[in-house]
Parts: sequence; structure tokens; C-alpha cells
Amino acid sequence: MAGRQTGRHRRPPEEQATYREVFAVGEFRALWLAQALSFVGDQLAQVALAVLVYDHTKSALLTALVYALTYIPPIVGGPVLSGLADMFPRRTVMIVCDVVRAGLVAVMALLEMPVGALSALVFLTVLLGAPFSAARAALLPDVLEGDRYVAGSAINNITHQGTQMLGFLAGGAIVAVVGTYEALALDALTFGASAVILIGGLRRRGAPRRREREPFGLWRGTRDGVRLVFGDPVLRSLVLFAWLCAFYVIPEGLAAPYAATFGGGAVTVGVLLSAMPTGMVIGAFLFSRFVRPANRLHAMGWMSMLACLPLIGAGLRPPLWCVVALWALSGVGSAYQLAANAAFVAAVPASGRGRAFGLAQSGILAGQGVGILVGGAAAQVLGPETVVSLAGVLGLSVAAMLTLGWNQVRGGVIAGMRERVEPVVVAAPPAGDDELSGVSRSAPAP
Repeated sequence: MAGRQTGRHRRPPEEQATYREVFAVGEFRALWLAQALSFVGDQLAQVALAVLVYDHTKSALLTALVYALTYIPPIVGGPVLSGLADMFPRRTVMIVCDVVRAGLVAVMALLEMPVGALSALVFLTVLLGAPFSAARAALLPDVLEGDRYVAGSAINNITHQGTQMLGFLAGGAIVAVVGTYEALALDALTFGASAVILIGGLRRRGAPRRREREPFGLWRGTRDGVRLVFGDPVLRSLVLFAWLCAFYVIPEGLAAPYAATFGGGAVTVGVLLSAMPTGMVIGAFLFSRFVRPANRLHAMGWMSMLACLPLIGAGLRPPLWCVVALWALSGVGSAYQLAANAAFVAAVPASGRGRAFGLAQSGILAGQGVGILVGGAAAQVLGPETVVSLAGVLGLSVAAMLTLGWNQVRGGVIAGMRERVEPVVVAAPPAGDDELSGVSRSAPAP
């Protein structure tokens, strides 16, 4: 029998979770539904702001500035507030953030106020998304383990991009029918509904670690999070891959002025904004369902370059259908974030997830905000086509350098992943699925 074994039989196969298995977990269903509701409300608000500002100002810079306002707050307080996800029960952090955000958006919907005051409330609302996202990201590995986490992340990304795609396509029409303030009221309702779902769908868990008693515990937590992530070559490489999106998100912030180059209006803006989310939905589905876990890590570098390469074609000033196709192809490449996210989870200690995820997510949002803002300013001088092409060139260069560094540590990550799976398969203990996907299977190496 031994003589007939091949390499494939000697090494246990890597199990791939199905979407059915993931949706069978009740807590994941609650997290997914709550987030999906928030996504829908947010897309209505974003498309209304983008179209409204550009229609009134015809300024690419001001349009990008308002759009970037949904990304800038993490620069100020995201990494600090994300530490709350490690200091308090994560379920509680999420519910409180939802309730407060519902109240802030309700005020915007009910009261007419100056642009400055409205911008301040938007800023606070987005700022509260930092601890919510950190708590949710840190809780997901407790709800889904092993490759179920990757499948669950793919579902979340597909849902996010799908709501963006549908929201951007239909958002202009919906806002035109119900009105701007009514759209904000709907957004407030989605936050309230999300809080109710989380209360009923998530079980109570204790705080991951004892709260800091000193006055600047949150700041110390931020410093510890930076040391945790950037002191480890694997985590450092993975978080830089995540932050690469600062380059390929720039077309999104320039969709309105880019549509104007074709003589298009809100419908063209919606088509352009939906291109990348559509590509991401396709890429996430294919990457999570048809690529084995180790192969995802092998392909991650090439996929990151694919996320930037198509944007270079904008410099040739192609027709609208070609621009949409190029942006969609960029979205397909961005599916590499699934592999980066899963590897990041496996390498971060559970007690530090909130800080580590908060730092990573805050950097993502901050990079996107800065990228869109810089892109908008450059588009005033160079035009949106040239700026999108330059973003592709710069992003491709950075992705190539990150890929060279990733290739140096990738082998150790894959070997560690196989070591965590192999004892479970070889020992073949008489246990059910819950035991096979226990904490020890996904626990990070010390």
C-alpha cells in the first residue's frame, strides 16, 4: 500500500469550505445580514453626495474631497479607537457603535444644517466605523474557523461589492425619487436594524483582555498594534498588500469627472462606479471557490499586480465600454485581498486582533481617502484619464516590489498552514466537524 502512495496522498488535502457550511452558522448569518443592511444604506448616501456635489460645483477636486470624507476619519482616530475592540466585549462595541451612528445620521436627516456642521457629523459617523469594523473583523475568526473563514470573507466581500454595484447603479434613481434627506433617514434605519440583529444573533463573549486602567491606554494599545504588525515580516508584508488599494481605488473617486469626458451624467457615473465592484464579485467567487488555500498565497502577488495593470490603459483614452471592462478587470485582481486577509488572521494572536485589524483597516481607509484626494487634485490639472493611468503605473510598481518581498516569506506561511491542518487529518480523531475546526486548529504560532 505504501508503495502506491503519491505525494498527494502523503500530504493531507487542503479542505475548502462551502458557502452552505458558512451560512449554516447562525452567528455568521447575523453578522452578514447586519453588515449588508449598512452597506445598502451607505451606498445611497455616497452616490447622492458624489452626484450632488459635482452637479453643483463641476469641480473634480471638491467632488473627490467630499467623497474622501468617508475615508479620512481613520487617519485621525481609527487606530486608537480600534483598540476598544480588545478592551471591551466585541459584541457590545458593535452594538453601541450602531446605535450612536443611527442617532447621528438621524440628526442629519431631520435637521437642515450648514455644510460644515453636516461634514462634522459625517466625520463622526465614519469615525465610529473604525471600532465597529475592528470588532467585527476580530470576532469573525471566532465564529468561522479554518477555510470557513476564507469562504465567509469571500461572502462578505461579494456582498459588499454586490451592494456597491447595485447601489451605484440604482442609487441615483432612488435618491432622485425619495430625496436626499429621505435617503439619509433610510441610512439611519439600517444602522438601527443592524443593532437589533446583532443583539439577537450574537452570543455574549467576554472582553479579550483586561482593560487598561491608565489614562492613555488606548494610545499605548495603538503603539502596541504598530509594533505587533510591523515587527513581524509576514504581518508587515500582508498589511502593505492590503494598503495597496490606495492606488486602484482612485478611479472610484474620479468617476463623476471621468463620466463627463464622455458627456455622460448620473447613469454613466453609476456604470463606472459599478465596474470595479462587479469585477470584485467575480474575482472573489472564483478565487474562493476554485483556488486551493495554498495556491491563493502563491497567486497573491500576481493578482495584486492585476489589480493595477488594467488602469494604465486609461492613458490611451479608450471608449466607455473599454474603460468599464478595464476597471472590472482591476476589480477581479483585487480579490487577492481574500488571501491576504486569511493569512493575516492566522498570524495574529487572538488577544491582539482588534488592534491589528484596526491598524490594517484604518490604513486601508486612510490610504483610500488620501489617494482619492490627491487624485482629484491632480485631475484638475492633468485630467481624469491621465491620473487613472498614473495610478495604475505607480500601483503596479509598488505591487511588484511587494511581491518580491512576499516571495521571501511565503514558503514559511504555507508550511505553517499545512502544519496546522496535517495533525488533524492524520490523527483522524473520532470527532464531529465542530471539534475538527476547534481553536487549536487555527491558533497562530507563537
